[in-house]
Amino acid sequence: MSQRIDFATLATPAFKALNGVRVALDQSGLPSRLRELVFLRVSQLNGCAFCIDQHSRHLLEDELPLESLLLVPVWREAGERFSARERAALEWAEVVTRVADTGVPDAAFEAVSAHFQGKELADLTVAIGLMNSYNRLGVGFRLAPGAPKKS
Repeated sequence: MSQRIDFATLATPAFKALNGVRVALDQSGLPSRLRELVFLRVSQLNGCAFCIDQHSRHLLEDELPLESLLLVPVWREAGERFSARERAALEWAEVVTRVADTGVPDAAFEAVSAHFQGKELADLTVAIGLMNSYNRLGVGFRLAPGAPKKS
């Protein structure tokens, strides 16, 4: 499958603006591992191969154990592999990503609010929205994963 269009070149100002949001999130105070876990889970839900590849690599570079990386899709069954705060962020990522199905119920907001408040919760939700935007570009325009090819 080949890339449909080079959206980053064709929509440079818009793409740069999205990347600016990413830079702001990098400076937000949310831990890198938490952001990358959320980015990975959102990308898994949306089926974005490019982003799954990219965020898996970032997590491994950030020294997330391989065993944890492999369990992200089934984080609920992974026991204490993920902290309570990470589990809350992953749950919020799923509920917000599936907004059309979930309506983001009050119970989900109350659960995540036990671990994130104010600016942190706003930043977490912006991160989820940003990754959903990137995923729609990646899937819509068939962005291929960047994994090196073995000869």
